[in-house]
Amino acid sequence: MPTATLEGKYTYEDYAALPDDKRYELIEGELIMTPPPIIRHQMISGEVDFAIRSFVRQRRSGRVFSAPTDVVLDNDVVVQPDVLFISNERAGIIGEANIQGAPDIVVEIVSESSAHIDFGRKKRLYDRYGVAEYWIVIPDAEAVEVFSRTEKGLVLSRRYEKWESLESGLLAGFRMELSELF
Repeated sequence: MPTATLEGKYTYEDYAALPDDKRYELIEGELIMTPPPIIRHQMISGEVDFAIRSFVRQRRSGRVFSAPTDVVLDNDVVVQPDVLFISNERAGIIGEANIQGAPDIVVEIVSESSAHIDFGRKKRLYDRYGVAEYWIVIPDAEAVEVFSRTEKGLVLSRRYEKWESLESGLLAGFRMELSELF
């Protein structure tokens, strides 16, 4: 089992030494165990993954990955977004064992236990490390909030409700009917 550094913070090396029987994320040196997702979460994740993957595959515009895929943003920041997209132009960040840098699009599906992290700490991290679009799927509200990169960082560009079609500023022409998610 890894041990924290003298400052009490974990590093990527500590994270990589963890057993594979549980899911963890490393957020600014803090190890956070993520519980197994519930069925509704998995159904939504599968639909989002399918919609983005189908669109990207048809256009041959990049790669789509699903959790658990390690995204190493720094030596003390390793996250596992539910779904992520990396454009062909940025394919160099795809390593053999993990993603080494900020994806173009990150999708997180919130639960009651993860909302404060997804809307707070992770949003700040994704902003700091250069994610271009951050989608937060809110199952209980049957909505998706899309944050887009501007000169001020990641800002809420639009909240989509269950009866609407989500569009991406990064994936020109992409549309996903949210009624298929909820």
